[in-house]
Parts: sequence; structure tokens; C-alpha cells
Amino acid sequence: MEYLIACFKITGDPNLLQPSRELIADGVASAGFESFEDTAEGINGYVQKSLLDKDALDAFIHDFPIHDVKIEYTMSELEDKDWNEQWEDSGFAPISIGNKILVYDSRHTDKAELSADDVQLKIGIEAKQAFGTGTHQTTQMVLSSLLDIQLAGKRVLDCGCGTGILGIAASKLGASSVVGYDVDEWSVKNTQHNSEINEINNLEALHGNVDVLSHVCGVFDVVLANINRNILLQDMTTFKSVMASQAVLIVSGFYKEDIPLLLSKAAELGLTETNRRTDGDWACLQLLS
Repeated sequence: MEYLIACFKITGDPNLLQPSRELIADGVASAGFESFEDTAEGINGYVQKSLLDKDALDAFIHDFPIHDVKIEYTMSELEDKDWNEQWEDSGFAPISIGNKILVYDSRHTDKAELSADDVQLKIGIEAKQAFGTGTHQTTQMVLSSLLDIQLAGKRVLDCGCGTGILGIAASKLGASSVVGYDVDEWSVKNTQHNSEINEINNLEALHGNVDVLSHVCGVFDVVLANINRNILLQDMTTFKSVMASQAVLIVSGFYKEDIPLLLSKAAELGLTETNRRTDGDWACLQLLS
């Protein structure tokens, strides 16, 4: 998958540097950007080459709402390689979710050390170019939401499955079957690999975007989507079309200030909010069909 990096340089009042970074990250998401990192002079944004909407990007920069700063950017291609390699080699410390789920790095954790942990379930993750190890607040909130749902015998859909952590958790919590999909082929392979690590045999991972659901038979009792705001808004109609009556949709991957947008779209589709979680600037909504 080909990625581009946009290096945004912010000049002007130093006190406006951080607010400008936050506005850029929020604003250019509509142009397809999906991840960011702060730099000394501003912020870098990463976008799949095929998803970049340059007109939307340039329009946002032209109409940037903070007038006391100047925003410039340069765009370049990233080498197609495993950008998580260094992170993968160092791994991550075990993460506890509500003292009921323990997510651990399957390559760097001594399983004997985990034996004393009295938790409902343990999930081993080996990350390969995929989002979702449990370290991010949005993943943790979705996992916490799963603990509140009766999953026994339920059919679950994991949209943008990444490492497969959410689908694996759903399976271990009793789901009868899980279907996941991701636009990143690395993520699909990683989900399959992590399913094997966790001895999960009822999870199917598909390569593609939301359109792959047109080839999936039946409806789902629980739909999970930890994706950025604009993809959620774009794909929620399709999510609704594959949800059973009284099905649950759990969405995250967006900021608290985006909640009204998501709820407005949900209302259009006849989805009702039943719960919400926030952690820092991030939010997670639980919706009922």
C-alpha cells in the first residue's frame, strides 16, 4: 500500500503552535489523512495515496481558521516498507482492560509471567503494520464496551480489523462467528496470524473496504468500527444495512468534539445512542438499531 507524508510547517505566534496542530489533524482528516505525529515546526500527516483528496486539503489550508499563523506543507512518497519495524522489535507492555482483559505482546512477553494474572481472558498480539495493540485509548474503550455486551452466540463484524484484537476479543467472549475486513493487506494477514496465536478458528478476515460486505451473507448482531471520523460517516449507512434488528454498533476512532456529527448521522439511520465513553480527547459511542 502506497503512503504519502505531508509535512506541515506552522509559523507565527508560538502560543498557537499546539492549537494549530490540533486543527490541522482534525481538518485534513476530510482529505483522507489517517495518522499524525508532532514535529518541532508543526505536524506530519500520513495518507494513503489512493485516498488523498488534494482539493479538500488545499481548501482547508487556504481557509485555515487561525489567521495569526501561516501554514505551508510539502508532500512526498513514503518507501513501501514496514514502518512499524522498530516498534515491533521493542514491543509493548501488557495492558489491562477493566481488570478483565489482558492484552500482551506475544513475541516479547514471558507467558509464565502472565499466569498469576487472574483476568477473564488474555489476548496475545503480534503487531505487523497494523493498528490495534490495545495501547490506544480508542481500542481500550471498544474492548471495555465489549465487556458490557452479552456476546454468547452473537455474530460480530469488525470493520477495519487491524491486528484483529477486537474480533479476537469478541470470539473469546463467546461470539459464534466473527468477520473482519481491512483495506490494508498487511492487516488482514496480521489478523489471521493473531487468530492462530490465540487459537481462534471462527474469525474470517477479508481484504477490502466496506464494499466487501456486499459479498457477505447474512446480518450481524454486533458491529465494531474503530476508524477515523470521515470513514465512519461515509460507511455507517452500509453498517446499518448489515445489522440485525436490535443489533449493537460500537464506533470509536474520533474526538469528543466529533460526537454530534456521528450522532446526527446515526439519527438519520434510526440508530439510538445507548452508551458513550471518553478518554482524554477520544470518544466511543454505542448505538442500537
